[in-house]
This record gives sequence, C-alpha cells and structure tokens, in this order.
Amino acid sequence: MNSKLSKSQIKRFSRQIILKNIGATGQKKIIQSKVLIIGMGGLGCPVAEFLTRAGVGTLGIIDNDKVDLSNIHRQGLYDISDVKISKVSCAKKKLKKIHSKTNVVCYKIRINEDNFSKIIKNYDYVVDGSDNFKTKFLINDFCKKFKKFLVTGAISKFDGHIFTFDFKDKKTPCIRSFFQENKVSDDILNCEYEGVIGTVAGIIGTMQANEVLKKILNIGKNLNGYMLILDLLNLDFRKVKLNKLKNV
Repeated sequence: MNSKLSKSQIKRFSRQIILKNIGATGQKKIIQSKVLIIGMGGLGCPVAEFLTRAGVGTLGIIDNDKVDLSNIHRQGLYDISDVKISKVSCAKKKLKKIHSKTNVVCYKIRINEDNFSKIIKNYDYVVDGSDNFKTKFLINDFCKKFKKFLVTGAISKFDGHIFTFDFKDKKTPCIRSFFQENKVSDDILNCEYEGVIGTVAGIIGTMQANEVLKKILNIGKNLNGYMLILDLLNLDFRKVKLNKLKNV
C-alpha cells in the first residue's frame, strides 16, 4: 500500500480518486483486490466490465458456455463475431482492451465441489451471476466455508434481486435462509423460459459491481442480511430482511 500510483493510473482513475471516499489510498485497494465472477452472462458481463474499468487488479471469470446469438441482447461484452466462441475467451479479449493491467484469469469450466475449492481460495470477493439454483447453493456453501464476501444476483422479466453475504460475520444468514433447495425451480432464473429485458441485466450486474467496490473500499451501507428487490417495470424497490435459520 506504500507504492505510489503512476501518472497513468492517476489520469485513468482521476474521476474515482477525486471522490473523498476513495482517494489514492482507496484506488490502491481496488488495484490490489481479487474478485471471482461465476457466470459470464447477463450479470457477469457488466460486473466484469465495470470492475475492470474501476481498476480491479485480478479478475477470475468462470463459464463453460459459448456465445449464442440469443445472448447478445443482454450480454454487453459480446457481439456477432463472437458467436460459437468461448465466453471467457471473448470476455478476456474485450476486458484487456478496456484495461490491460487487470489480470484476467479464465476458467472454462462448470464449477463443482472438487474444482471450486481450489479456485475460491485465490480470491477475496465472489460474485454469483449464475442462472440455476444448484450452482447458487454451491457458491453460497463454499463462500460460507471459506468466509468470503459474496454478492448474488438474479434476474427475470423486468425484475432483479441482489443479496450480499459477508461470511466473516458468523451472524450472517445465507441464501438457504431464503430459498429451500428442494422447493425451488430453475425456471424462475432461466431467461429461456421466463424472458428478460436486457436493461435489467445491465442494471443488476452494475449494482453487483458497485456492492463489490463498496466492500473493497469499506464505504457506505451494504445489503448484508438483506435482499434488494427491484421491479423495474413499475419502479418499485424494496429491501427484505433475511433471518438466519437454525442449522443453516
């Protein structure tokens, strides 16, 4: 933290550094941070883009899918030339053009209990941009085990949900306090079934990135223990408190 920002860094991040809540010290925290994003779809794309633009030092991106034509309306790191190409490969190429100093680490895999435990140890903050509950529960459980800060997002139609969990605090509830694993359907998270307007993905993903940056900087209020629900069709926003369940 003693190293000075270069002239290029000061110029690039000048609009952030000038903020009294950030400054040069805060910018150095961002540069030294390591963030892992699971899912490079409608949520993961804006998260990765804005964390890269903010200057995050290391960004891990996980996805085993290829770009499909139907992705482009809401997944802003891809264009028509990327169709049928690995999402993480395309994303890394675009992100390096935005900020070449960000170390983008690609994981072209579907996470499971064996590979995720090896990956998550290398990161301080985790962003869940997945579209199925099996993956969300897995991410939740491993972040809880390794005491990581987790930002979870979900989108459908005109609606979005954001949760944050700071698992260094033993009193923090988890996603299992809200969803029961045997009583949820992936249909409510899958855009193929429910549909979604692209702007909702951009808004929720950008807010997830904002929650990560606030945590890195230790500023403002967070959603720890709450869920933020956004109805972007009717502009109805509300916070719901999550109560920690016993044995969860």
